[in-house]
Amino acid sequence: MPLTRPSAKRPRSSAPSSARSSVGRVSQKGQQTKQAIVDAALGLATQVGLEGLSIGVLAEVAHMSKSGVFAHFGSREELQISVIHQYFAQFEHDVFYAALSQPRGLPRVQALFANWMKLVAEEIQAGCIFISGAVEFDDRPGPVRDALATSVQIWLGAMNRAVVMARSCGHLRADVNEEQMVFEIHGLILALHYEARFLKKPGSIERANTGFQNILARYGATTVS
Repeated sequence: MPLTRPSAKRPRSSAPSSARSSVGRVSQKGQQTKQAIVDAALGLATQVGLEGLSIGVLAEVAHMSKSGVFAHFGSREELQISVIHQYFAQFEHDVFYAALSQPRGLPRVQALFANWMKLVAEEIQAGCIFISGAVEFDDRPGPVRDALATSVQIWLGAMNRAVVMARSCGHLRADVNEEQMVFEIHGLILALHYEARFLKKPGSIERANTGFQNILARYGATTVS
């Protein structure tokens, strides 16, 4: 758990408690409204991409005024970054944290991939923000690209650590290069998206699962149930 500095003791507010309560309710309502906008933007971005997002289009989808949306997001860039953070939070919850109940080592690597595949199966119809965003922003430096790249790097770093742990547990060969193995696993996901979403080829999910088992076999892993 990261360490946090103790906060300085705040002076007691001289405002009446009713006034403070009213301000708190307004702030909470504002956060709820902002979250609702981000959720709507994420749903829209899976269909039209991050580049397709705009304050005007989102206001129409969210049934709000442009000024109402603009009050929460001062620019389209800020909106896009908020969508990336929201998508990553959901991805982290559904894929990473859901795998932590499994024992360290190969069982956790398998759980991470299984959870990732489950998410991909759902996204084949809608789309993946990480993949579509990479196409849109691969050659466009800036905060949006940085937010996308950081999110992907954090996730691949988690996969990398899981592979290292599997190797240290003796579930993989001692000479396994974790970066190479994660590269190959990531490649399966990218190929699956391309085949299933773009080429509409049947059986893509089964081929991706077979590819993962081939990776485990090649690196000396034994399937752990």
